[in-house]
Amino acid sequence: MKRLMTVLIAAIALCISTVIGFAQDRGVSSADWALYKARFLAPNGRIIDNANGDISHSEGQGYGLLLAYLANEPADFERIWSFTKSELMVRNDGLAAWRWDPAAHPHVTDINNATDGDLLISYALALAGFSWQNEAYMNAATRIAKTLLERTVTEHGKLSLLLPGVDGFSSKDRKDGPVVNLSYWVFEALPVMNALAPSKKWERVYSSGLQLLEAIQFGPRKLPSDWISLGGKEPVPAAGFDPQFGYNSIRIPLYLIRAEIKAPELLERIKKGMTFQDHIPALVNVETGVQLEQLEDPGYQIVNHIMACSDKDNTNPAVSRDFHPEFYYPSTLQLLGLAYVKEKRSECLVSRSSSSPH
Repeated sequence: MKRLMTVLIAAIALCISTVIGFAQDRGVSSADWALYKARFLAPNGRIIDNANGDISHSEGQGYGLLLAYLANEPADFERIWSFTKSELMVRNDGLAAWRWDPAAHPHVTDINNATDGDLLISYALALAGFSWQNEAYMNAATRIAKTLLERTVTEHGKLSLLLPGVDGFSSKDRKDGPVVNLSYWVFEALPVMNALAPSKKWERVYSSGLQLLEAIQFGPRKLPSDWISLGGKEPVPAAGFDPQFGYNSIRIPLYLIRAEIKAPELLERIKKGMTFQDHIPALVNVETGVQLEQLEDPGYQIVNHIMACSDKDNTNPAVSRDFHPEFYYPSTLQLLGLAYVKEKRSECLVSRSSSSPH
């Protein structure tokens, strides 16, 4: 067992050096983390989605763990993990139930997992376990990665897919299945999953996600929808879901950039498709190309700002350091974006005093 842990830690170390490096300053400042946790982190370790009825979910707990790690706050990390472990890890397969509602009894109102939440939880545990030499975190990360591989990775033709959940999305569960959500591909986490639960399937999942993003170009704006059916001859927006490039998909470019995937044409197509005016991203009906809602929160805008800087688009290259959290989801994306830019593209940052208006 000791030798196995040594090999595992070495594999994680290699992945971390590739994904985020070994810098002590991981990109989330203590000041920004203090603002984030004051607004969204309950004393019991619950991350509160304050734009969604104050519920909590496995995605939020995973993001909270990752941000606490990036802020180098072990005590907060343990608090978030303690709630996650006791309140969401209630399934019999070791994955997290995805939805927890403070107003409901019992609080878990949907026992199905959400694969992106489990990926984020396992990824954060692995990073923290390695960096803080915590074997319990490493063991927990490994258990989750193994179950994800067994229960959510599926083969479909020449593709290896991540099912959004164990139940409800496969070809056995739906006539138009399998149904996927490409924003569930947390690309930076996949090499770490392979280190935790070694399998060639993880590499195929990685490449299949990129292949689908390149291929799926719905409507005049050439964007993917949040939910996509792969059950027919051609991919189509999945039945029962709004055919939109929505709140899920807005994080796809951020995941590509954080994983340092070199796909300039893909990023440019997504940026062009989701932007209508003033560099502000939007929700889009993928069938008609009509803008549904402009996303003016800085947490959404930072996705375009990072892409603009990466493309050396001089019309709006700067990424503002300003962080004034209002809602959980865009605030989370903003901190993840700032962490990346601070670590990898510091030349894109502008000082707080000289920030250009959004």
